Amino acid sequence: MPPTAPDTAPFPHCEDEGALSPLPGVRVRPDSPSPRPAARRGAPAALPPSGCYGNPFQGSLRRRGAAHSARMRPPSASLRTRPAARCRGDGVAVARGGVSSAAMSSKPVPGLPFLPGYAFRDPMKTSFHRSQTLGYKNGFAFSRLPTVGIGRERLYTNQLSQAELDELSNKRPTLTYGQARQAPPSSFIPAHVAFDKKILKFDAYFQEDVPLSAEENYRIRQVGIYYYLEDDSMSVIEPVVQNSGLPQGKLMRRHRVPKNDRGDHYHWKDLNRGMNITMYGRTYRIVNCDLFTQVFLESQGIELNPPEKMVFDPYTELRRMAMRKYTTPSDFDQLKQFLTYDKQVLRFYAMWDDTDSIFGENRPYIIHYYLADDTVEVREVYKQNDGRDPFPILIKRQRLPKTFVDKKKTFPSCVLEISDQEVLEWYTAKDFAVGKSTTLLGRTFFIYDCDEFTRNFYCDKFGITDFQPVEIKKKPLEEVPQVIPPYNGFGILEDSLQSCFSLFPKPPRKDVIKMLENDHKVLRYQVALESPNPEDRKRRFILSYFLSNDMISIYEPPVRNSGIIGGKYLRKTRVAKPGSTTENAMYYEPSDFTIGSTIEVFGHRFVITDADEYVLNYMESNAESFPEATLQSLRDHFHPRQVVKETANSDIPTFGTNKQELDELIVQVQEELKLHKYLNNKNIWEAFLQCDKDGSGVLDKTKFLALCDSLSVPTNTVLLNKVIDLCSCGEDKMNYHDFLRAFPS
Repeated sequence: MPPTAPDTAPFPHCEDEGALSPLPGVRVRPDSPSPRPAARRGAPAALPPSGCYGNPFQGSLRRRGAAHSARMRPPSASLRTRPAARCRGDGVAVARGGVSSAAMSSKPVPGLPFLPGYAFRDPMKTSFHRSQTLGYKNGFAFSRLPTVGIGRERLYTNQLSQAELDELSNKRPTLTYGQARQAPPSSFIPAHVAFDKKILKFDAYFQEDVPLSAEENYRIRQVGIYYYLEDDSMSVIEPVVQNSGLPQGKLMRRHRVPKNDRGDHYHWKDLNRGMNITMYGRTYRIVNCDLFTQVFLESQGIELNPPEKMVFDPYTELRRMAMRKYTTPSDFDQLKQFLTYDKQVLRFYAMWDDTDSIFGENRPYIIHYYLADDTVEVREVYKQNDGRDPFPILIKRQRLPKTFVDKKKTFPSCVLEISDQEVLEWYTAKDFAVGKSTTLLGRTFFIYDCDEFTRNFYCDKFGITDFQPVEIKKKPLEEVPQVIPPYNGFGILEDSLQSCFSLFPKPPRKDVIKMLENDHKVLRYQVALESPNPEDRKRRFILSYFLSNDMISIYEPPVRNSGIIGGKYLRKTRVAKPGSTTENAMYYEPSDFTIGSTIEVFGHRFVITDADEYVLNYMESNAESFPEATLQSLRDHFHPRQVVKETANSDIPTFGTNKQELDELIVQVQEELKLHKYLNNKNIWEAFLQCDKDGSGVLDKTKFLALCDSLSVPTNTVLLNKVIDLCSCGEDKMNYHDFLRAFPS
């Protein structure tokens, strides 16, 4: 069958041109975007021309489709070269003789299903890389449309117009036969999303009556009316004006405002410029709106009224006006005086005597007289560390009245401004002179000197040459005796006395040399408490005197079953003697502690009954520092003990025996006393120690024998009589320490 001419226009994007007849067995409908192959066996498929935009669905089946197409060719088909194929208007390529050069295309035929045998591979194509569509700009990734296809083929998709792209974006690809589906409608956008943060603003004002005011009858208050499009709510806000005295800010909270009694609410269609709107009984006059509100209302077809001028509050505008100043004309040519005496000042040194008042004193001042306008200024002279606040100007620069006009009784004594009608005479330069007193505003100043310029001015102007300065003698300050308050008993006297001498008391100085020489040197005495209470008379205390700082501490040894808790009775402190005063404080010294003497410690009286041997040794080694009476008292007290020690340590036999015989005799007495089981050795020891109050170890012989009888000691035995004879110290003394060796505890 000879080829026929094509029945359609060529494809607009096709590059190959030439007269090609359509392939047999292909039917193309003008209104169908996808031509279907005929059900005729042996008919070759229509091939797209080279360079046409084919089906975008290309994949790995391209080679398989080409091979399958080759197998379906009839044996009589000729593969000779023919002129280039021509595309029809619907994109179907036709070829002469049944096979065209488009059989080597790399794209499937448009409108045909993507199946094996319908796509062919171009053997001339060697490049298959894709163009880059992802890029980075300023560190952010962005995608771009490809400019070329696979293998740098020409693309026509990105060269369409915007209208064609919008049309194609609403069409879905046709994957089945028939009419394409319509695109779904655009999604619904609610009002609270579409009009979010979109507000209409109107400038308005309202008039408020002021009934109880003599300065204003009404008040104009400017407000802003806000209409929120997202929920049709409104709010009224008044800008805050400083020092207005009115509660401003939000006058009406945001809500839907009722329009009438029928339940209607205000809508943005009800708002316009140059109209009145009543909300909750208050009428607002809308005068203008912002640019966004104007554009929005005009876009909705509302014709806006012309804007009006904002009305301001008359009282507020009145307060903003500057107050009128009244100046009294003068006959004197002040301009000439200013030009002649500008920057010329007379300086006087004066003194104000205020010693008659309480805490008063002589205070120096400097008086300045300005010749340009006849004004006076008084400045105070400050010295370093004078304790006064830095206010240098006592009287500011002004004209000072010298003589007033006779005042009437109705004239107020205090006025805000003094004019020439109230003053008869003002202070001038001739009223100031060295050596004279001048009263300025009720305060008398004595001028005692002036500077060199002032002297020259008075000499040229008034002919005065006597400017002898007056010497100011300062009155000596009266010395106020310092009264030291009485000692209150808290702390050390010297330490508490420092609070009377300084605001920040310092600790009293210590004798460091004395502390180093007498460190760890303590004199200990045994004292008894003088008290009318019998239980307190038996109490014994240890008094320690510290030679390093002359302090005293008292300790009471605990006694079992006495009912009195022992321990520290007095901490280390200096104890003053009775009758000492704050000005002349006298403290106890070691020379005041003699055996049998009484000392008073904070109202308690103690009697010294005993002392350590270290006290006697220390005083004898430093005999020049202690009185003889103190030394003799200690020697008489320690003499019986020394006799006993010498007797006990002596190797000379006593009454025909020696120490060894005494020890043997005590052993025999102990064996004999074992037969007397009723004896309690512990009670015997306690009885003898309690009788020896001074702790000398020596008792009277009569008292010793009476004590043995009370304790049922068998003194009539031969061995005990012999022991008593050996323990005798003289005729009427007994060393009971050797005797108690026969009674081991």
